[in-house]
Amino acid sequence: MSGNVAERRRTPLGTWPAVGLTVALLLVANVALHRSTGWSRLAVAVLVCVLLLGVLRWAGGTRADAGLAPGTLARGARWALALSAVVAGVYLAGAAVPATRTLFEDHRYDGMSGTALALRVVVLVPVGTVLVEELAFRGVLYGLVYRARGAVWATAVSSVLFGLWHVLPSLHLAGAKPALTTVFGVTSLGAVLAVVAAVLFTAAAGVLFCELRRRSGSVLAPMGLHWAVNALGYLVAFLLR
Repeated sequence: MSGNVAERRRTPLGTWPAVGLTVALLLVANVALHRSTGWSRLAVAVLVCVLLLGVLRWAGGTRADAGLAPGTLARGARWALALSAVVAGVYLAGAAVPATRTLFEDHRYDGMSGTALALRVVVLVPVGTVLVEELAFRGVLYGLVYRARGAVWATAVSSVLFGLWHVLPSLHLAGAKPALTTVFGVTSLGAVLAVVAAVLFTAAAGVLFCELRRRSGSVLAPMGLHWAVNALGYLVAFLLR
């Protein structure tokens, strides 16, 4: 009897049950992260990462499945640095041109101090956003589906869910960014259209992130691009206030 119990404990979770458990965990995490700020958001993000890696391990996954294989980290870091440099160049060019400078305007940072900005760029974005999202969508979720169905399915599932993940964060996006207010207006319909646009855009970005993960073999590559797009965008918006 004890031998049967031990055997059951050693039996890994099936791939698709693991995917379902991961999605359920992300649903709860999405609400929790949306409602938390500052250090509490960091605590939630770290807890979610630990739980996600636990699900992957339970399913028999490895560090390679999560895009964290030691042999790929150096290559992923090189990709991350190169992509960050590209984003920085694009943002600098966009900020220098009057026609595109307004795209960086964001009322959410009107009263932000330099210290608060530094905390956001150096800590909150890397851990509270980039780490948890990349580990979830290009790490654990991508790795689980990839094992069962390959890169196309892994990219599709990860990217669709990544787009839906951004419904809550984009609820007030149209009112916060003047460039989007000009396009969508301030009506309820405009707010809905802005959310739909944000979901479609982030789903498309998810495809790019998945391809970076596939080509580099490391989740560090999409992490670098993700951080650069978010953090450097905040920095430019702050400097152009």
